[in-house]
Amino acid sequence: MRKQIEIFFTALMFYTRIPCPKWVTHDAENLNKATRYFPFIGWIVGGVCALVYMGTEFFLGAPIAILLSMIAGVLTTGAFHEDGFADVCDAFGGGWTKQKILDIMKDSRVGAYGAIGMILILLLKYTSLSAIPFSQMWMVLLAAHSFSRLCAVLIVITSQYVRENDDAKAKPLAKSITVYETIPAGVFGLAPLLLFQRIEILYALILPLLATFFLRRYFHKWIGGYTGDCLGATQQVTEVLFYLGLVAFWKIEFILL
Repeated sequence: MRKQIEIFFTALMFYTRIPCPKWVTHDAENLNKATRYFPFIGWIVGGVCALVYMGTEFFLGAPIAILLSMIAGVLTTGAFHEDGFADVCDAFGGGWTKQKILDIMKDSRVGAYGAIGMILILLLKYTSLSAIPFSQMWMVLLAAHSFSRLCAVLIVITSQYVRENDDAKAKPLAKSITVYETIPAGVFGLAPLLLFQRIEILYALILPLLATFFLRRYFHKWIGGYTGDCLGATQQVTEVLFYLGLVAFWKIEFILL
């Protein structure tokens, strides 16, 4: 049990800015195993976003509450995944060889592709959340943050890390993952879907899963696997597509009824 607590706090320390006990260290073995808790981190981040939204919507209105919840999510993770998305936009937008793409992803500067990509995905996230009813928001945030991180884990399971530790900005999420580690990741990623109590929620998973398949193939085509930035980009894209899938389903359901 103590070992699992250590692994969990390693995940919390690496994926968020939430303070952890001083005895938690950057242990490479624990970091490699921490992937099993990546979707559970989505519970925490999604819960923070939901609390901020639910606590401010009545006083400030939905538009401001949504923006504040997005800010809360960024502050909780330290823009960890947003940074990965921006790096991927810059690297795959400006690089035409594997080495060039990897070199650009290492660069801490943000280029035009990254800036434009971040603006567009944040706008898309804001507008899609604006279409979600108040009563459903907390469930949607929990489910989207958890499932999108599970999508990133799926890439870890089916692909390979393409950097060496001394050639990366940070240590990888995992170099490998066992079946034992996959099971808890799947449970944490899928459990929030039970909150909806409707089988129709499965339609919201179609776009994220398709995007995961496409991104995995795209990354493999250009660099032969994934990097931490690729996983961050996957999380951001699939989170937004989860929202869009729900909005589209509700729209179609409304028209048919």
